[in-house]
Amino acid sequence: MRRRVRRVSPLEGRGVGIGWRPEIAGFVDSLPGLRFTEVVAEAVCADHLPPALVKLRERGVSVVPHGTRLSLGGAEPVDRDRVRRFAEVAAAVDAPLVSEHVAFVRAGGLEAGHLLPVPRTREALDALTRNIRTLSAELDAPLALEPIAALFDWPEDELTEARFLTELLDRTGAYLLLDVANCYANARNRGQDPAEALAALPLERVAYAHIAGGAPGGGFYHDTHTSATPPAVLELLAELCLTHRPPALLLERDGAYPPAAELTAELTAIAAASDLPDITRSGETVWAR
Repeated sequence: MRRRVRRVSPLEGRGVGIGWRPEIAGFVDSLPGLRFTEVVAEAVCADHLPPALVKLRERGVSVVPHGTRLSLGGAEPVDRDRVRRFAEVAAAVDAPLVSEHVAFVRAGGLEAGHLLPVPRTREALDALTRNIRTLSAELDAPLALEPIAALFDWPEDELTEARFLTELLDRTGAYLLLDVANCYANARNRGQDPAEALAALPLERVAYAHIAGGAPGGGFYHDTHTSATPPAVLELLAELCLTHRPPALLLERDGAYPPAAELTAELTAIAAASDLPDITRSGETVWAR
């Protein structure tokens, strides 16, 4: 049996955060207890960071670049120019951690425009390992890998998701970016119990966690990031935090941004479910046990 030894995350004690987006930059800046945020790496330029993001850095807020286009799971080697730009953004924000997806976005010279699942095979593990090592060699910060929400599994899968991720993290030394909403979506779409699916993952390797809303449609549950986190996902988060030290948590919202009062209520609900401080209130302290 594999010995599970917990790794201390570079975001330890950072509490609840929210993804930085230009549309809600003012709201993010207004949060008195904010200790970390995340920015889509491809949405900013290292030599011309948005002033609002610079202001957060000056406040001492940690910024995590989150990649979406490196295509680490592609059969082809990662694009060196994209790797260089990603590393430059990480250096520009003095990132304590960076993250990307266990996915591919292009093949045969074509861009999918969407995160696609990799087959859970030994061959795919080899390709991921090679590309992750290429990326890590250019970084001064550790890397966390996020399993995506997928509407299908490849018929040639050789490993369970948990086994695949465990082997990938062991090979690369990367952390796990646990997306609680993705875990819920995948379990629901596969007809699995979300709590059992979550418990099987290598949770001792979690660097931080995402949480987000979604919506059913066409017989599937879709991870949309355009609605409030549903009660079922908050319940899954609460179950995680009953048995594990609550990780740093980041709310993802992309599009259909609600009024500030609704975002505030969602952040408060996440804090309550995870037993972390409510960053929307002044005078809150960082959670510690």
